[in-house]
Amino acid sequence: MRCLWCFVLCATCCAMCRLATAGAVYKCHEGTHVSYADRPCPGAGAPLALPPAPQPDPVQAARLAAARTALATIDRTRAAQAEHDAHEFERAGRAALALRKRCDKLRLQARWAGEDLAKSSDDAKAIARVKARRMAETLAVECPG
Repeated sequence: MRCLWCFVLCATCCAMCRLATAGAVYKCHEGTHVSYADRPCPGAGAPLALPPAPQPDPVQAARLAAARTALATIDRTRAAQAEHDAHEFERAGRAALALRKRCDKLRLQARWAGEDLAKSSDDAKAIARVKARRMAETLAVECPG
């Protein structure tokens, strides 16, 4: 993937450089100093005859097109995966919230059963003890920790 990006970047830079050098180049003489410019010289100077830019290689153009197509496909796949991951993250958050609510409810019911056991008379103590034990077991199974 990284090589594909580098290839596309290099090909784009090469294409831009060709476009940038399409203008005339002037050779300027200032005494013994020679310079090159993209504007006519104020003193002595003449435009240089530059050879025409070579035509793009059809093989390289086909490779570039294939690389762009592959890159677009990878980007679409990555976007779809990111959207899927966001939905899964949201779903997991809702499930965790539901579990936390369920555990809080079971803890509250277990506490109430313990309070009922403490307040019950001797006759109802056995029934309240069983109820409190069952609530504690339910809480331990559904909400470990």
